[in-house]
Amino acid sequence: MMTLRTRIEEKLVKAFAPERLSVIDESHLHAGHQPDITGTGETHMRVRIVSGKFAGMSRLARHRAITDLLKPELDAGLHALAVEPAAPDEPTRW
Repeated sequence: MMTLRTRIEEKLVKAFAPERLSVIDESHLHAGHQPDITGTGETHMRVRIVSGKFAGMSRLARHRAITDLLKPELDAGLHALAVEPAAPDEPTRW
């Protein structure tokens, strides 16, 4: 069975052809924040992505493009998604 992280990576690669991509499972960092968040499973993800497709797009438009693409995962139980998109040659914090 394919992990959520792998599904997210595959969708992002297909849609954005990124130069750099990192999908990080941060679920363990959120254990206990809510009664049903135990830190196990894939409930909190961070996406760091650099893609030429983001050139000329606002930060909000980039976030929307990614969250629209990953809406099925969010609807299926992904609790939180942190997004750090950039176009090539833009500074990143990672």
